[in-house]
Amino acid sequence: MLLDADDSQLVLVDYQTRLMPVIFENEIVLANAVRLARMAEILLLPVWATTQSADKLGPSMPALQAALEAAEAKTLDKMHFSAVAEGLADLLRPPVRQAPQGGNARSLPKHLQKPAPEQEEGKSTIVIAGCEAHVCLMQTALDLLEEEFDVWVVTDACSSRSERNRDAAFDRLAGAGAELVTTEMVAFEWLRTAEHPMFKEIHALLK
Repeated sequence: MLLDADDSQLVLVDYQTRLMPVIFENEIVLANAVRLARMAEILLLPVWATTQSADKLGPSMPALQAALEAAEAKTLDKMHFSAVAEGLADLLRPPVRQAPQGGNARSLPKHLQKPAPEQEEGKSTIVIAGCEAHVCLMQTALDLLEEEFDVWVVTDACSSRSERNRDAAFDRLAGAGAELVTTEMVAFEWLRTAEHPMFKEIHALLK
């Protein structure tokens, strides 16, 4: 199964100014988060970001914040470690269309009855990355799996203060059913072909 750009949303978790300096391989992780945001912008995909207690841990890192603004991302500040506990799953799903009141009368002949409106389906594939991998990223991803989203964790855009905690998070996420991918995997699966009109722009971000 490959990622489908038409069914994808990007979620970037807690790349904050007072957290990132102590994160293992923080420069690589942040650079890949910025690449993900820019790719999503180019491909017109929905982008969401979170911050944990922004008054204490600060806003998103400046380079990422610029990419988020360019992608017209929405940021959810939270206190719970899992953003789902703060309503993220509801934000990722579009509102359900309500059936009109006084609609179909069952007494009417079948050919006169209006068909029930279809529910609007959201983009069910969540491409997610963030820090710390074993806390906010993992808890959010596990909760999204519980909410029946397809969750793809971008491993080279995730980390923790220690390598051991990061790797333990990946093991647990894989065991729970998340797909583990890299930034380049995401890029080329979203594109699918070198003939994609945005291929050159996306490829330039990976150099």
